[in-house]
Amino acid sequence: MMNNPRRMRRQARRIRRGGMEPMMMITGHDRLPESAVVVLLRYAWRYRSELAPLNVALSAGCAAWWLHAAHPHWWTLVLAAGVMTAWLVAVFGGRMGLSARIERWYAATAVLVTGGWLASATVTGPFTAPMPQALIAGGLVLSVPWWTHRRRRARVRVERKLEAWPEIAQAVGLPGSQVMSAVVDVWGWRSRIRLARGQIINDVMTKIPALESALGTFRGAIRVYPTPDDLANRCELRVLDIDPHAGAIPWPGPSVTSINEPIDLGPFEDAVPCRVSFLRRHGLMGGSTGSGKSGGLNVLIGNLVACPDVVIWGIDLKKGIELQPWASCIARLATTPGQARALLADAVAIVETRAAQLAAEGRRTWAPTPDAPALVIIIDEFAELADDAAEAMSYADSIARLGRALAVTLIAATQRPTQKAMGQGAVRSQMDLRIAFRVRERKDVDLILGQGMLAVGWHAHTLNAPGKFLISAPGHGTPRRARAYLLTDQAVTETAARYATQRPELDEISQHAIRAAVADTAADLPDDGSPPSASRSAPDPGEEIANADDELWLALCLAPDEGTDVGELIRLTGMSRPTLYRRLAEHARAGRAIQVSRGRWRAQMTQELPRG
Repeated sequence: MMNNPRRMRRQARRIRRGGMEPMMMITGHDRLPESAVVVLLRYAWRYRSELAPLNVALSAGCAAWWLHAAHPHWWTLVLAAGVMTAWLVAVFGGRMGLSARIERWYAATAVLVTGGWLASATVTGPFTAPMPQALIAGGLVLSVPWWTHRRRRARVRVERKLEAWPEIAQAVGLPGSQVMSAVVDVWGWRSRIRLARGQIINDVMTKIPALESALGTFRGAIRVYPTPDDLANRCELRVLDIDPHAGAIPWPGPSVTSINEPIDLGPFEDAVPCRVSFLRRHGLMGGSTGSGKSGGLNVLIGNLVACPDVVIWGIDLKKGIELQPWASCIARLATTPGQARALLADAVAIVETRAAQLAAEGRRTWAPTPDAPALVIIIDEFAELADDAAEAMSYADSIARLGRALAVTLIAATQRPTQKAMGQGAVRSQMDLRIAFRVRERKDVDLILGQGMLAVGWHAHTLNAPGKFLISAPGHGTPRRARAYLLTDQAVTETAARYATQRPELDEISQHAIRAAVADTAADLPDDGSPPSASRSAPDPGEEIANADDELWLALCLAPDEGTDVGELIRLTGMSRPTLYRRLAEHARAGRAIQVSRGRWRAQMTQELPRG
């Protein structure tokens, strides 16, 4: 192919104007051959990772030769330095990028062996037998793990791929962008990209399919996020070699021992755990049927039951199908609209009483402890509550507005949290912790996560497996995919049995609030015992209570002098806690029962035991 004459004339004129002598133009056919040294240096740099063990061996040999010739008495210092460095690598290797324990032990072993050989060669000389043989044999043995390590090979592959980034950027329509850094992690790699002038992160997002083709990944393997410094001309490119969320991820067990600690819900796509604090934060979980909401609730409850400073209440209007397996750890479980209404009313009483207590003490927040635990109310299928117990929504609204500072928290799960489904109140607006599982319609993204979230990249409609979710909460402002851990039925049963006997009770202030509320309700009962028309704790239509009342009276009569615990009375009678307290208040007003001590009751006089 001949050179362009016009181009050559322009080049000659530029040379003359610059006062330079004419130079021979070198084309592709006329380029001088590279020397052997240049070729060797280029390949040595390209394969520097593979040649790293050889470079270390050569460096150790040269150092040993110099030390033996100049300072043979330094062998003790060399040995001590090798031992100390190996210890530092083994202990603090995680801060040096060696995340896996086996990586730290391998690096420490290599440093220790190299230090020991160097100390010996300092005394005897590197060319005295058997020092050369030991160097070669040890180098080969220690090189095998290095050459076969998956992350090292992946890092080399990524570096070579990114060497072609200028061509890739030009091909996909991002000319001028540059790779600033690249890091290989468990499931892939990520790189920090500097965008050219005028380019923004949205331009990169629109080029994701083209980038997947240019980088040779599978479809859906690339994510684009803002950088932590939130600069407009920077972005982070996340590339997955394998889909870490392709299969269910078994639950490793509780990740916290206090409600004050952030709970691990599941890993992000870079294997970093999704940790979020539920203290003083109302939460909303949304998603279509089969998206994994119940699994997310199981992960949350599985962590909460391990915390001795939180009491769990639950509302499950599907007759307890979802929450019943945790019943031994849930202090109060409502499965009917009437029970849900009573539960939320008592929670409002707790909020009001705690607020009065804090005001009297001059404090602003309730600090959860085992003696004064937080209260978390979990509501499955919140929309059912709005339909079947609309009267209870006013209580939920009060809890949402006032409960956070008092450590009374609502966690609601529903399919489509429309304003109607959330009760037309302030409940949804007060929930600053949003978790979106898979949705069927794009507009549902904004319903769950907030208005405008779909437009800025929160694409919950693209989640393609149960348990995958996006989380929007303080500290989680980037649409990163995570997948909730999977709790099998066996894991739920074992965890509930393990922590059932370790669950705390509400503090005396909160229990007094409930007793006062129940007493006020009982005082409003008609003298003939007929249920009031609008009592919050009135039994549901058709509820059979005669047998339960007989069981309660029998248990009170058989109680020892120190009384029977309320928890045992609930177990014996099958009554809900508010119903039991209402019956106890009735017996107390009639002089038939007495409260011996906190939470313990017995009969006050001898009566004929009921028959049958």
